[in-house]
Formats: sequence, C-alpha cells, structure tokens
Amino acid sequence: MATADTYIMDDPREGQRLLDKADACLWIEKYFSAHLPKIRSILSVGCGPAVFLREIAETHPEIECVGVDISSSRIKDAEQRLRGLPNAHVHVGNALELPFEANRFDLVFCRFLLEYLPDTKRAVSEMKRVCSPGGKVLLQDLDGQLVWHYPEDAEVQEKTELVVRHLARTGFDPFIGRKLFSLCREAGFADATVQVDPYHLYAGTIDDVQFSQWRTKLEIALPQIASVLGGEQPARKYLEQFLSYLKNPDTLTYSCLFTVTGTKNS
Repeated sequence: MATADTYIMDDPREGQRLLDKADACLWIEKYFSAHLPKIRSILSVGCGPAVFLREIAETHPEIECVGVDISSSRIKDAEQRLRGLPNAHVHVGNALELPFEANRFDLVFCRFLLEYLPDTKRAVSEMKRVCSPGGKVLLQDLDGQLVWHYPEDAEVQEKTELVVRHLARTGFDPFIGRKLFSLCREAGFADATVQVDPYHLYAGTIDDVQFSQWRTKLEIALPQIASVLGGEQPARKYLEQFLSYLKNPDTLTYSCLFTVTGTKNS
C-alpha cells in the first residue's frame, strides 16, 4: 500500500483516534441499513479493528461478516473485538489483491481507505471481482480534507497546500471523494448512486473532543510535515497555527463525505 498508509495508519495513535471518533450504530443506520435486507454475506475492505463489522455481526447474526486489512496488528485487535461472534471473521490481506474467490460476497464496502491507496482503480476492480452477481459495492471517502477554510489565513493555507501536494506524492489523495463515482463506473458497476454530506464541519470554535483528535492527527503526520516545511520547529509552528484557526470563533472549516453505491450486474 501507499507510504502514507504506512506512516499514518500503522501508528497506534491513529487506530485509537479512529476508535474514539467512530459511531458504528449511527453510521450503519444512515448509510448501511437500507442495503442489509436479503444480504447473506458482506466484506469490509480495510476493516481496521472491526468496530463497524462487530456492530453488523451482532445485530444481524444471519449475515456472514468478513473483514480484511493489511495490518496484522489491526487484525489482532479485530479478532479480539469479534470474539464470540461465530458469523464474523477477519483476514490479513491487501486491498489490491483480495484473498477471496470471485463472486463471493453480496455486499462489499470500503470506508476511508481509498484516500491512502496508490492504485484505486485496481482496488475497486478487486472489490467487483469478489462481489457476487447482483451484489453491491459501497465506497465512502472524503473530499477536501484539510484544505477548505474561510476566511483564509494566507500563511496557513499556503503551508497546507504544500503539505497536501507532498502527501499526494506518497499516495494520499485529499480529493478522492469526488472520484468515487467515476471509479465505480469505470469498474463496470451499474446503477451508481451518490450521496454527499458535510464532514469536518466547524462553524466557529471546534469542540474540545474534536480539537484533541485533530491535534493527534497532526502530531502523527508531523514527520511528513517537517520534511516539507524544513524541520520540526517550522512544522510545529504550522501545527499550532492550524489548530489556532480551528479554535477561532470567526472561521469556518469543512470537507465533504461522498458515499457511492453500485451494483454488479454480471
């Protein structure tokens, strides 16, 4: 997978940060529940510690719930979380070469993973391969992550754009959300639908919990930021400038969450 995945996703602080912000019940109700009737098997690609998979497996014992993740440490966490659920199991595996036979799952979903992958077309094609005829894929990711603020602080914005351009060379794509529809169509899925919701929306001062999560996110990325801005000191200055912007009661920050579904006809 991408270098960005290595330095961000494999940091244990990132795993805990994602756990802290996850609301599996709300997510399943809003984005997933409509697809569950008559489903016999699902695959979570990039399942992480299986927070969402566990919720589905617990509430739908009739569904076989399978997860795959490239990180063996995340899979160990997932195995602990899924203990006692006979309809749920997880595997170590690469999204670019899924370790399953063709036409295996009724529904395949991928959440906040494609932004880190260097070959998104191959990943979505793999999801189609393991999806059963008549089955569905659900792709979800962000658009405009880190970059949309108003009123703009010219210095912060310039540094942010430098950092984002650097991360793009490692495989990270902050604008992957708008590309999901095309990825779905190019892979040959039919009846592609798109839902867009606000995300990272802070009108005025950010709350303390989300502020702490953002600090952790930026601390994890600090080595990469330092490599762009010329050292740890200017990187820490930027980090504090960015966080100060989030705390400013007169500013607006946002990104968009894209959710795209498609059907495999054959």
